[in-house]
Amino acid sequence: MAHQRAPDSRREKFRRYLEKAGVVESLVSVLLSLYEQSEKPEDPLEYVKQHIGAVGKASAESEALQQEVMDLKQRCAHLMEENKDLRTKLQRYENATEDRGKAK
Repeated sequence: MAHQRAPDSRREKFRRYLEKAGVVESLVSVLLSLYEQSEKPEDPLEYVKQHIGAVGKASAESEALQQEVMDLKQRCAHLMEENKDLRTKLQRYENATEDRGKAK
């Protein structure tokens, strides 16, 4: 009986190792993606091979894109504020120019 327990223990350690490394999550994600395909590929193994590496890349790429979006939103807000300030200055300048024209 102790003989059977050792392989189970090794399997459990290996399973935890795969979970910790994100392998299980990646496999599940790719298999779900395959399941959701309306037209199933002729070679599902090839599909898995092509998409297994894309899972981690997509996550890293997604984080980079999210950071870029946040940076661009901040830049946009800054430029909108600068635009507002410049419009206010331009309006004051135009009003001052009109006032000078009327005074002549």
